[in-house]
Amino acid sequence: MMGELDKRNKLMEEPFTYIVTKKATIIIYFHNKQIKVVKDKEAERLLKKIKDVENNILEVQLLLAKITGNFKHGNEKLNKKK
Repeated sequence: MMGELDKRNKLMEEPFTYIVTKKATIIIYFHNKQIKVVKDKEAERLLKKIKDVENNILEVQLLLAKITGNFKHGNEKLNKKK
């Protein structure tokens, strides 16, 4: 199943990291850039899911990817001037 979700094996590179603050807020990073802050009930649910699969790095990466949503489509213009 993981092969279908991560066809280019990008999650194997562990692009997502996260930290949990003292107030149980989760800050998610993609290649060391902060991309999302998860708070309150949503943070509690995410922490529980991460705890359930913490021994499986790919599953943790998948959870982080899903919570961030489609923030990177690959077709963004990178500082191109016309």
